[in-house]
Amino acid sequence: MSSSIKSAGVITCKAAVAWGPEQPLVLEEVEVDPPKALEIRVKVACTSLCRSDLTQWQSQTQPDLFPRIFGHEASGIVESVGEGVTEFKEGDHVLTVFIGECQSCKHCTSGKSNMCQKLGLERRGVMHSDQKTRFRVNGRPIYHYCAVSSFSEYTVVHSGCAVKISPSVRMDRACLLSCGVAAGIGAAWNVADISKGSTVVIFGLGTVGLSVAQAAKSRGASRIIGVDINPEKYEKGKAFGVTEYINPDECKEPIQQVIKQITDGGADYSFECVGDTSIVSTALQSCCDGWGMTVTLGVPKTNPVVSTHYAFLLMGRTLKGSLYGGWKPKSELPSLVDKYMKGEIQLDELVTHDITFANINEAFSLMREGKCLRCVIHMPK
Repeated sequence: MSSSIKSAGVITCKAAVAWGPEQPLVLEEVEVDPPKALEIRVKVACTSLCRSDLTQWQSQTQPDLFPRIFGHEASGIVESVGEGVTEFKEGDHVLTVFIGECQSCKHCTSGKSNMCQKLGLERRGVMHSDQKTRFRVNGRPIYHYCAVSSFSEYTVVHSGCAVKISPSVRMDRACLLSCGVAAGIGAAWNVADISKGSTVVIFGLGTVGLSVAQAAKSRGASRIIGVDINPEKYEKGKAFGVTEYINPDECKEPIQQVIKQITDGGADYSFECVGDTSIVSTALQSCCDGWGMTVTLGVPKTNPVVSTHYAFLLMGRTLKGSLYGGWKPKSELPSLVDKYMKGEIQLDELVTHDITFANINEAFSLMREGKCLRCVIHMPK
C-alpha cells in the first residue's frame, strides 16, 4: 500500500498533480487533511476521465488554479468521517458527485431544480465549507477540481457530494454514473422528457451522446440520428439505439438543412453533446417549429457565448440547458445504480480502456486523440 498515516489524521499518498495547463500530470506525494465537519475522506477505488477534466486541464483561462488535482467521476470507500456526519461510516462504498444536495435550500426543496445553493458547482478549486484546500505538496496548497479531485488515492469531499451504493456494485463501472452517463440519460428523461415515436438528433457520439441515445431508445423514439465527424462512432452508436448517422464533413449542405430535409421540417429533439457553442445554434435550427426542443450539455472549450436568431425561438422552439441531467444526486442517483444492476442501462459498453493509475497520462492522450469513450483508472489496492 503506497499511502501512510503521517500525523494527527493527515494521510500521505500518491496523487496525479497538474502543475499547469496541458502539462503532463505528475504522480506526487501529497498530504491529505482529515475531513472537517460534514466531510468524509474517501479511499478512491476507480475514477474515469471525463471530457470536462480534459477541457479544464487544457484551459489557459484560469492559470491561477494550478497546481491542481483533477478527476470527479469516482467510486471509493469511506476511510473516515468528520464531525456531524451521520449518513456515512467507515467502510461504506460511495460514488462522488460534482454537485451536491443539501436537501434544505430553496432549490433542493423546490422539486424543480438540482442546483443546490450550498453545494453547487464549485469553480474556485477549494472546498465548499471553508474555501480552503485539503491537499498539499511539500507544504504548498494544491487546488481541487469540482470539490472532488479523484485523481488521488485519497480525497476529501463534502458528505452532501457523495452517494452510498451497495458493496455488490462494480466500482469500476458505476463510477461512470458520477457524471457523463447520468448527464446524458437525465437530459433525455428529465430535461427533454422524450416522447414515444419522436425523432431525436444527437450532436456528438461520445459517452454523453451515447447515453442520450440509450435513454431515447428506452423511451421509444422512432428515429435517433447521430451526428459526428468520426465514422467509427456509428457502429458503436448502433448498440445504444442510433438508427442513422450523418457525418457533417461529407455533407454538401449545412447539417441543419440536411436534417430538416430528412425529417420533414426538423427533429422533435436535438442534443448538443460536443462542447461547442456554435453547434448549439445548429442544433436549434435542426429542430422543428412549434415544439422542437434543443438541450445543450457540452462544456465549451472556447467561446462560451451562445448566439442564435430570435426567430427560432419566436417560432416555438425551445433551448434548454442541463447540468448533470437534472438529477438530484442523493435522492435520485441510487435509482440509476439500481437500473444498472438490473441491466436496464448500459455502462460496461462505454468503457473502452482500463488503465492503471501510474499510466493516467495515457488516458488524457487517448481522449485528446478521440480514441476512447471512457478510460477507467484503477487506483492501487
